[in-house]
Amino acid sequence: MELSNVSGGDLMAKLTSSAYSISWIQNISEINRDEWDGLAKRLPTPFLEWHWLRLMELSGSTTAKTGWLPHHLTVRRGSDLVAAAPMYIKGHSAGEFVFDHVWADVAGRMGIEYYPKIVGMSPFTPMSGYRFLIAPGEDVPQLTSVMVAEIDRLCRRYLLSGSSFLFVDPEWHREMLDLGYFGWQHQSYAWLNQGYNGFDDYLAIFNSNQRRNIKRERKAIEKQGIALRILTDERIPRTFFPLMYRFYEHTNDKFGPWGCRYLTESFFEGLYDRYRHRLVFIAAYDRKDSSLPVGMSMLVTKGRQLYGRYWGCTHPINSLHFNACYYAPIEWAIENGIHRFDPGAGGAHKIRRGFTAVSSFSLHRFSDPRMLQIMQNHMDEINRLEQDQIDALNHELPFAQQQLKN
Repeated sequence: MELSNVSGGDLMAKLTSSAYSISWIQNISEINRDEWDGLAKRLPTPFLEWHWLRLMELSGSTTAKTGWLPHHLTVRRGSDLVAAAPMYIKGHSAGEFVFDHVWADVAGRMGIEYYPKIVGMSPFTPMSGYRFLIAPGEDVPQLTSVMVAEIDRLCRRYLLSGSSFLFVDPEWHREMLDLGYFGWQHQSYAWLNQGYNGFDDYLAIFNSNQRRNIKRERKAIEKQGIALRILTDERIPRTFFPLMYRFYEHTNDKFGPWGCRYLTESFFEGLYDRYRHRLVFIAAYDRKDSSLPVGMSMLVTKGRQLYGRYWGCTHPINSLHFNACYYAPIEWAIENGIHRFDPGAGGAHKIRRGFTAVSSFSLHRFSDPRMLQIMQNHMDEINRLEQDQIDALNHELPFAQQQLKN
């Protein structure tokens, strides 16, 4: 079944129970923004809010053509939206950052169609926090069970291989294990604020060698005539957004087939009017010509959380990446009371800059009982090996106390 052959009419099946009316929608604009955000804005993550998801759709980033068919689950009691789940029917695994190709390979060897599948996540966003959106005061276990049952029904009706939820909220992960999902552990990174009074206070936790190295990297851009400016909210000019897209495009193109260029230029441009209040830009200027930045990183913030998203530069500048993506955001985070900074996917070099290896989780349930059995037989061992990798990375943290233990 190709995504282009899945019609809106076919997938708008509605199930009515004594308490709830359940619908699938293919365009989040069918839901009132305030209704949706009444559920989403309560969560720590900013990536399930209406404007962010709507921009994905409006910009052509999440469509049937790109293999991301929006198919959101909504639950109402009467006219009130009491629960929702942003979900996508997928014809591939690109852009998920949970590399399930091994399961696709196993399914293929057994003659099982792995695609299409249905995935719950914020597209192209390897940041933990996904969960069902449920209104305050509702019976959470009951609604969750109703939503899982409806997802199972959809998989059976349209021969989807199963359902997955990626980069989920850790507490929700534990709750969903009781409903028959398998939890898959992955390795991510995080910087945690230990009550630092300033960047120098943070530097003090490193051993002497790495402390000197970070100071050299901080000074390196100054020696090259580069100055960093941090802009937030209304101070961010409109010109930054098409420029950020070009940086994003260039950064990903350098990696060829391993790049992660999924978003369109109109997505970035749409952020100016609809999402600027959540953004932090670190802009690098050449002191000889400050008309336009020669490099930028774009981060997203909500509450006491900071998330590194995209970055790029016009030409190679020694240590600019470390400063624009790590050191300047950490300094800003300390000054603004941020508790946790998630720098994004990949890069063991983050360990050398003080980011700890941490666990993130995905949830999986297959329609085919043979696939369920294989996952049940192997998932504990897979997760143990992943935890070993996390422990090994953290053993390399260049902290003074770590060095003393060794």
